[in-house]
Amino acid sequence: MIIDTHIHLDDERYKEDLDEVIRRAKEGGVERFIIPGADPQTLERAVEIAQNYEEVYFAVGVHPYDLEKFDEALFHRFLPHPKCVAVGECGMDYFRLEGTPEEKLSVKKAQREVFEAQIALAKEYSKPLIVHIRDASADAKEILLQNDACKVGGVLHCFNADEQLLPLAKCGFYFGIGGVVTFKNARKLVQVLPKIPLQKMLIETDGPYLTPEPFRGKRNEPLYTIYVVQKVSEILEIPKEEIEKITTENALRLFNIS
Repeated sequence: MIIDTHIHLDDERYKEDLDEVIRRAKEGGVERFIIPGADPQTLERAVEIAQNYEEVYFAVGVHPYDLEKFDEALFHRFLPHPKCVAVGECGMDYFRLEGTPEEKLSVKKAQREVFEAQIALAKEYSKPLIVHIRDASADAKEILLQNDACKVGGVLHCFNADEQLLPLAKCGFYFGIGGVVTFKNARKLVQVLPKIPLQKMLIETDGPYLTPEPFRGKRNEPLYTIYVVQKVSEILEIPKEEIEKITTENALRLFNIS
């Protein structure tokens, strides 16, 4: 059994064949799915999917690229939902920062404020965090620690192989491993992977993005977690059945699902 802990099933690219996507995944051994909340505009769709499919869960969050869409009322509305298992995807992302130094600083400040607000909501509702970090490891780590995010823990989604984040494993954070680990240019992640405690590792796709080899360039889907598991198994020299078992137990524990 595999749990895809980060799959955007509310994306338009799954609208026409969602039943088939889920069927294929289940036939391949993927039995649980978590839709991260990245864009409030698709949140209603995520909730609808979770209500229609017993094996699908969702989270409520605002991606750092969508700061202007942050609405605390939406969190209070949906976080109590029985299928809501986390807050996020939230975090820090400096990859696309543009403009003058003052403008960049303003964006960083806004990202921090929205991130901190979502950490506070996670603690209020006792939900784990789904954290997005890109080119902002030092600041994101500082924010998590300063805001006592370890009280709820969470997952560093699509872990970027930055070793300075590894100590977060000691305070309730897990590391999401997806299709990037299969890429030929993923040498850094391949080197860092053995340093992640297996008991702190999760499997994800981030579909429809970051499709693993041998399907890179096509739409990603939950079934392809089997290629992520296979690659992790090869790198760690651990049977894939054990990788599946432990990462599934990790996901069930973190997100409090059965």
